[in-house]
This record gives sequence, C-alpha cells and structure tokens, in this order.
Amino acid sequence: MVVQAMKQETFTDIEYSFRKKKTRREEFLEIMDEIIPWDEWVGVIEPYYPKGKRGRPPMGIEKMLRMCLLQIWFNLSDPATEDAIYDSYAMRKFTGIDFMAEAVPDETTLCKFRHLLEANGLNKLFFDAINRVMVKNWAHDEGRHHCGRNHHQCSQLHEERRESPRS
Repeated sequence: MVVQAMKQETFTDIEYSFRKKKTRREEFLEIMDEIIPWDEWVGVIEPYYPKGKRGRPPMGIEKMLRMCLLQIWFNLSDPATEDAIYDSYAMRKFTGIDFMAEAVPDETTLCKFRHLLEANGLNKLFFDAINRVMVKNWAHDEGRHHCGRNHHQCSQLHEERRESPRS
C-alpha cells in the first residue's frame, strides 16, 4: 500500500486486523498494489501534471492514479469513486488516504485528472500496461483461479459453502 513515514494505526485499522476473512476486493487491491510499478507510473505522469504554482496545491499523483484505477476496475463514476473511498475500508487503504490527516479528492479533481490522462494518451498506456502486468503475474500462477487457490481448493471451498446453513 501507499507507504507513509511512521503512519500511526487508526482504531479502524486495529478493528479490521481482527477480521476472520479478507474480502475478494481487498485481496485484489493488495495484489494490484504489489504488482504495479508505482514510481515508474508516477514518473510517466509527472511531466503533464500541474506543478501547483497557482490555485490549490495539486493532490499527489499516485493518490490520483490509484483513484482512477479504482474507477476503472470497479466501473465507478467520479462521484461514486469518491463515495466508495468513504464507504470501503479496502479502497481507502489502497489509496492511502488517512481521514484524520487529509480529505478524499473530490469528484471534480478526479475528473480533471482523468481528462489529463486522456488528453495525453496516458489512459491507454496504463490500460495496456495493467493488462500486461496482470497477464505476466497470472501466467506464473497457471492452474490457480482468480481467488489464488487451485482447482481442488476452490472446489472444496464451494462444497463447504453449500453444506453450511445460511442464516
């Protein structure tokens, strides 16, 4: 996830650490966080990104890129992306936003960032790069399902779910 110098754990982080299970969304975002070369991608955007000489200081490039990727992966509108970060611990954690220290970039800021990527052809570049990264990383895991388990483990899990009583 986004690395911050000596970030203090929040009560929410502590509470979530006691959960019995991670969601598929959280697992997916952790994998994407590991396999995407963030520094390299930020470097690609940097020449096009406003320097903040006028108006409000710009949001961090990596944070905005992470929000944009959430929007693509989960098919969210600009306002829905902003709301999802407020609603979802996994998405907030992926973006590295600490509610005690900063606000979630608003939908207009996200829209402007997305338009900056589109105007400079970077959205296609990142889309193609994500596909290559995913294919490369999942090709090493032949025989594994999207859930990170092999066929036998997935079948066993589905069987357990069928047998357990639903409340």
